[in-house]
Amino acid sequence: MTSELTLLLLRIGFLVLLWFFVFAVVYALRADLFGVRVRKLPAPASAPAPAPAPSAAPAPASASPRSATAPVPPPPLPAPARAAKGRKATTDSASRIVITSGPKAGLELALGTEPLSIGRSSESGLVIRDDYTSSHHARLVLWGDQWMLQDLDSTNGTWLDGTRVTAPVPLTIGGTIKVGATTFELR
Repeated sequence: MTSELTLLLLRIGFLVLLWFFVFAVVYALRADLFGVRVRKLPAPASAPAPAPAPSAAPAPASASPRSATAPVPPPPLPAPARAAKGRKATTDSASRIVITSGPKAGLELALGTEPLSIGRSSESGLVIRDDYTSSHHARLVLWGDQWMLQDLDSTNGTWLDGTRVTAPVPLTIGGTIKVGATTFELR
């Protein structure tokens, strides 16, 4: 009797394990075919600057109070972005992205103000069909006046100047962006 009960429990355990693997395969196929949910970057802070505290000493004649239309400083950058800021060139004149190597080498895309998604999916703004690119691999976002590169949890990663991107980082003009087997530059 005990051997029959043990055999029944082993069969049920094997069946549960088999179904676990079936669901894992279906989930992986669904994620590969339809992509994963894309996270959004937080909007740049546009809150008005706080009023300066009154001081007992009069302000020098050359100092003028900030007007309400003065530009607001950008929010603090994440740690990887702060490290990249030292080598940052201005991106005010960046107007296009150029593919320097890969299947679509020589292709130039104009950058507007809308985010540019990069991936294998036909929904992407820049479609790259190679085995090393995820469906929704990366995106470029204009954050304030700075272009930022964000990896969208891709399998093989997004690389900026030889460093893997783990958090949104600011882009430099001429910096090398690598997605799968394709290399880009911001110009």
